Amino acid sequence: MASKLSKSIAIIAGAGPGTGASIARRFAKAYPVVLLARSPSSLDPLVQGINQAGGSAIGIPADVTNVGVMDSTMKQIESQFGANLTVAAAVFNVAGKFSRSPFLDSGSEFLSDLESTARGATNFSKAVLPFLLRATESSESSYPPTLVFTGATASLKGGSGLGSFAMSKFAIRALAQSLAREFGPKGVHVAHAIIDGIIATEQTKGYNEDKPDAKIDPDWIAEAYWFLHTQPRSSFTHEIDIRPYCETW
Repeated sequence: MASKLSKSIAIIAGAGPGTGASIARRFAKAYPVVLLARSPSSLDPLVQGINQAGGSAIGIPADVTNVGVMDSTMKQIESQFGANLTVAAAVFNVAGKFSRSPFLDSGSEFLSDLESTARGATNFSKAVLPFLLRATESSESSYPPTLVFTGATASLKGGSGLGSFAMSKFAIRALAQSLAREFGPKGVHVAHAIIDGIIATEQTKGYNEDKPDAKIDPDWIAEAYWFLHTQPRSSFTHEIDIRPYCETW
């Protein structure tokens, strides 16, 4: 890839295997993609696959919960793509720690997931929104600049033993609503996606194998995010929910 490009880009935080990878591959059909994850090992195969398929991708190991890291990451991206960088789409797909435990047995770690997830979503949003706003005045993208947050069943209801996880997902949903009301009138489409069900990944093999199509295909999550991105300003959807036909809700 050339050292500097002028085309608007997409940024995906939490671009590991599964949903993040599917989102990255989908948006790479239209934009150069910048992929963020804590571990380089989860980025390298995905970046290589996108580039070999004719797309343009770079991976940057980054801890989005660290504001200094996010600042330096954006400076690195600007140095790669140029001072007039615009972001067409940004996706916060960082998952919190899903662990079930009795509330009275929990200790100081109970609030750690809320702290890290809410801080990560905040840092990511502050880092990308200036470039999304810049994109509202640019002709680089055919669609409104879009910021999407990945939610879960726990975004809507807390489950027994899942207080820590639910608090973190509630926080992201609240942030998404607030940002939508603040930046929607400025032309930035902010959306929240509730992924209500088990996602079909290597880690979930063995779950619901007796029932066809009982797990969510991450490629179709990516298509839903692309649909959100392509909506005109006259018809923004703020929240969608995605679940298998057999999921109880």
